Order: sequence, then structure tokens, then C-alpha cells
Amino acid sequence: MLKRPRKIVLQFITSIILVYLFVLVFLFFYQRNLLYHPNENNYSGNQLNFEIEKVSIKTSDNIELLGWFHKKDLEKFKTIIFFHGNAGTLENRIYKLNRLKDLEVNFLIIAWRGFSGNKGKPTEKGLYEDGESAVQWIKSYGVKSENIILYGESLGTGIATEIAQNKNFAGVILETPFTSMGDAAKKFYPYIPVKLLLRDKYENIKKIKNIKSPILVMHGEIDQIVPFSMGQKIYQEANNPKYSYFTKNDDHMMEYDQNLINKLNLFLKSLN
Repeated sequence: MLKRPRKIVLQFITSIILVYLFVLVFLFFYQRNLLYHPNENNYSGNQLNFEIEKVSIKTSDNIELLGWFHKKDLEKFKTIIFFHGNAGTLENRIYKLNRLKDLEVNFLIIAWRGFSGNKGKPTEKGLYEDGESAVQWIKSYGVKSENIILYGESLGTGIATEIAQNKNFAGVILETPFTSMGDAAKKFYPYIPVKLLLRDKYENIKKIKNIKSPILVMHGEIDQIVPFSMGQKIYQEANNPKYSYFTKNDDHMMEYDQNLINKLNLFLKSLN
């Protein structure tokens, strides 16, 4: 009499295991579609209120990257290279650029491969190549590393920390940084062995000690995507000189208000 219930239980357990394995296989092959969102369109409708030059930056693997370049004075002011996050286009950052232009700084923002009409598909290795290509492009104007500031936004912090290692950049700005992509993904997939499946790891916490440049870490306490504790951890592990801008009411995309701009301005002045 007990054999049939036992068989049903075994069939149920087998079905659960098969479904779980299917989910693992799906996530392994589909993970980059879950990580990179080039077609997401947040913060649309803003208009640039200053002049930018649209530029094309060629990578070593022959991909043309769209960039927006705002040049005040390359000799007098530092130059920010802005690495955006995992979603949206350059237009989605206009609200930030409209505030950055008021600072005494030049800046270049690039779109990743697969974003903003660029060819190619985003990967960790590919985005490192894109970021390095942007640095070399700026240097072709005669700008030295010690006058370049790397600015990473969310996913872009992974590229900024990778490139900044053991270099003499003027500074590094990390907005809503994560410790590693595995740590961040674990929040959304707690029952999945994400660190075993993950292709693009972006292990910021392992690299932060290799950065010798001054660092500014910015993060909001109510961040619903990257836990605030990760930004704190990055700050704690960073070398001096280091600065923080931690707020109580900011979510993942921080409010580009006057308080944040003042902090950026103070950081810039500390580099002169």
C-alpha cells in the first residue's frame, strides 16, 4: 500500500530536480540578456543644454563606439571619462551631463558595444576593451593619465576599477558600486549557484586595493538594486585618500542635486 505514495513522492522530487536543472541551463545561456539592457529607456525626454561633440572611438577588435565629448580646456582642467551602467542609452544620462557641464572639467561619455546603436554584444571582456579604448582616445589628445578621472556608474564601476588598477589616474569616482556581480546577483537569485554559473564576474572588491588614485564612493541607503552595504564595503577597502557621499534617501540612480554636485566639485578641487 505504501509503494504508490512513495512512487508519487519520488516522481515529484524528480520533477523538481529536472525543473531546477532546466532553470540553471536557461540562466547559464541567457544570463547576458538578464545583465545587459541596451533597449531600456529610463530618464528619457531630457534635452542637452550645452554643446557636445559626437565622436567615434575604434576598439582594437574594430568596433566603433559612439561617444559624446565636452571639451572646455584640456590643459587647464581634468577630464572625466564616464562609464555608464547596464541599461539605456547616452540620452538617458543627459540629466547628469547637464549638471556635470557646470563643473570645471572636460568629459567624455561612451556607449558600450551593443548600446546606443553600436555594433557588437556586451561582455565583461568586451566592456574592458571599450573602456580602455576610451582612455587611449583621450590620451591621443595629449591628456596624460594624471589628468584623467574615471567615473563608473553602477555596472560602469566594474570597468572603472578594472582599468584604474596600478595606474596613476587623477581620480576614480564610483557611483553605486557593487562588490562583485556574483554578490549582486545573489540578491535576486538566492537559490541559484550564481557564482558557478556567472560568465561576467566584475570582481570589484578584489581590485579595489590595487587602485592608488584618490577615490570618491557615492551610494544611497535605499538602493533597491545594489545594496548600500556593498558601497560601504568598497569604501572601507579602498586606499587613502578616499571620500564618500552616502545619502539616506537615494535609490540606485542617485539624485543629481546640488548636494551631489557640491561633493563632486570638492573632490575635483582636492585633485588639483
